[in-house]
Amino acid sequence: MEESAPRRHTPAPLGSIEPHEHLLKYPPDGQLLYKIMIIDNLVRSITDNYLHFNRVDSYKDFPGADLHDGQQLPKDELGNAQTKFEKAPSFSAEDYYNQSRARTYACCFSLENSDYIWNNYAKDSPKRKVCVVFHFGKLRETLNQMLQSGNAALEYNGMRCRQIFSVNYGIIEYVERDIQRANKENLPNPIVYTYLKGKAFQEEKEFRIALSAIGVGQFALNNGTILQFPASLRLNFDFRAATADGTIQQILYTPDCDLSFLLSELQKLRIEPSQGSTPLLHKG
Repeated sequence: MEESAPRRHTPAPLGSIEPHEHLLKYPPDGQLLYKIMIIDNLVRSITDNYLHFNRVDSYKDFPGADLHDGQQLPKDELGNAQTKFEKAPSFSAEDYYNQSRARTYACCFSLENSDYIWNNYAKDSPKRKVCVVFHFGKLRETLNQMLQSGNAALEYNGMRCRQIFSVNYGIIEYVERDIQRANKENLPNPIVYTYLKGKAFQEEKEFRIALSAIGVGQFALNNGTILQFPASLRLNFDFRAATADGTIQQILYTPDCDLSFLLSELQKLRIEPSQGSTPLLHKG
């Protein structure tokens, strides 16, 4: 009996930089981005050098979470389900979008320093939350340089892998989900769904950074193990360098913030409030 030929594996495609820029709405380069964070999480992010990204289909564990984040629009579902791939007739466009959603991660900010974000995020920690203010252009430049295919790698269970995530930036478009359609003439790119949300969330004024892998096939390691996409991931990011070069412009706080705790934690990390026109710490 002849031995069967070994299965060939195609190398996973490398992630790219802003491949869908033409489909998304960008803010001005000098736009400030506001991110509410619990002080403890900020300290952890500074200490371990990372930005936190959530998989867009995993926003389920807190009040007011958008359960439909990144999901196909209801009026698109039937057409997507009926559209099959020629070389994989059992795999529909609906499957493709669902799988893409499960491989897409978001780091979310607001375009405005509003009462809404202060009142609706980190509700359980009113005295332990702050707002970190980022400069969009500088943040974009830093991440793009870091994620260039020759500069980046993915670490999975201690193993170094090909960097499979593409990065995109954009402002969320708020729509009437029950009546909106995105597949009127052609099937949309999955990134379109990543940047559509229901109008119930429009006060967020959300800007997001998305990391996404292609929604077809499976990703296998050299030992044959299939890569599983976790509910969140960490993107390497040096908060100290970002503070020094102006990527992080301020840390805002409210009058009831536990300021002594915040200052103490920052001092441990050797981050001191700066003196000048754009202080690191400022009352929100």
